[in-house]
Amino acid sequence: MPRQEGKSKENTSVVVLGKSTSFNGFLKFRETLRIQGKFRGTIEATGALIVDRGAVVEADRVSVSSLTVYGTVIGAVHAVDKIDMLSGAEVRGDLTAARLRIADGVIFEGQCSMTGVDREVEIFSRPTEDIKAELRKTNA
Repeated sequence: MPRQEGKSKENTSVVVLGKSTSFNGFLKFRETLRIQGKFRGTIEATGALIVDRGAVVEADRVSVSSLTVYGTVIGAVHAVDKIDMLSGAEVRGDLTAARLRIADGVIFEGQCSMTGVDREVEIFSRPTEDIKAELRKTNA
């Protein structure tokens, strides 16, 4: 039986720059952009960016809500929410994001700056039971 997606996914449009597309210049978008070909330039967007396997993005600056990389990204990246680098990805440049995930098999060369992190929360120095109890109180 096929899995049904939530309404938020149904209303999200995705623009695709296909495998044979080569684009130089300035990109600005609000929804989701999937790059399967080659891009060189600047990206300033409030939407999400997906760089597919085999795609190459060479940018002086990438500013998006979130970035998912299967292919290659070269340049500085600022993501308001998160950056996901999945197996086989290659990322060369400095990153700024609230959340970062680097899978096994990723080539990453650069520095990371984390934004929006509450400095008072130290989950690694607290027992798991304390964190779970605090979360139960918050959700109750």
